[in-house]
Amino acid sequence: MPKDIYWVCVFQIDPTDLDAFKAVVRPLVEMTRQEAGSLAYEYNVSPDKSSIHIIEHYQDSAAVVHHVRQTFSQFAEAFTALASVKSFVVYGNPDPEARKILDGFGAVYFNRFDGFTK
Repeated sequence: MPKDIYWVCVFQIDPTDLDAFKAVVRPLVEMTRQEAGSLAYEYNVSPDKSSIHIIEHYQDSAAVVHHVRQTFSQFAEAFTALASVKSFVVYGNPDPEARKILDGFGAVYFNRFDGFTK
């Protein structure tokens, strides 16, 4: 069974806060880029600038735990002051430690039953 874990988060944001949000995200992305277990980390904004979709992909549960505890935690307060979670869908099978962390974001879990990732 594959150990990688990925998710799509949808956040609501006031369009007038987008520049401030980008200023928080920029160093967060750069720090995440340096994480050995981070495979993808992508931010996307809707045309009306009110919705942010974040795609994150990690090699395993340990990488998820490291990202949230070591990297994201440094930005969490500023991040959540500007954006609120609308949905958080996790794909894969995080271990109990990672699941406990993701539960704090209101995660909904989907388990693979077929398919592949190249």
